[in-house]
Amino acid sequence: MTEQEILGDLYEETVRYVREHNRVDEPTARIQVREAVRYLTLVSAHRDELSGLFLPVEQAIDEVWHYLILQTREYADLCENRLPGGYFIHHRSISYGDYGRQQPSREVMIEQFLRWIPLYCSRFGEFDAEGGKWWTMVRFLNEQMGHSLHEISSLEPVDAPGS
Repeated sequence: MTEQEILGDLYEETVRYVREHNRVDEPTARIQVREAVRYLTLVSAHRDELSGLFLPVEQAIDEVWHYLILQTREYADLCENRLPGGYFIHHRSISYGDYGRQQPSREVMIEQFLRWIPLYCSRFGEFDAEGGKWWTMVRFLNEQMGHSLHEISSLEPVDAPGS
């Protein structure tokens, strides 16, 4: 399903909000909404693997999620009836610094960030330039480490340290 189908009547309203709130043009707003819905789809579809992990997307995508949450009736319907897992996805704000202090090691934190990439690609295909930059680890690997989006999209699932 596309983000338009998943959000239904809420889609265009969300795009308008994102344009204004995130101060972006319409194509960028649509990409941000798409990536927010993909994030929620992954959390819903892979609840056991991803529940409780740090939000691996940029702040602009988190803002889309915040907006959806505030549409309480529609958000509950989205979570319970339109996303694959059928349960309410709760949100808890935490900073990168606080998250890092709560993790047992840097290796565990990196593994958790990398866990998203193969799940994303198996469901949505390779990252594209417009969508990849909104995923923190993808952006880091692409812009800071020089890996192509194809290389990043080809990553295999990683085992958690100690498993």
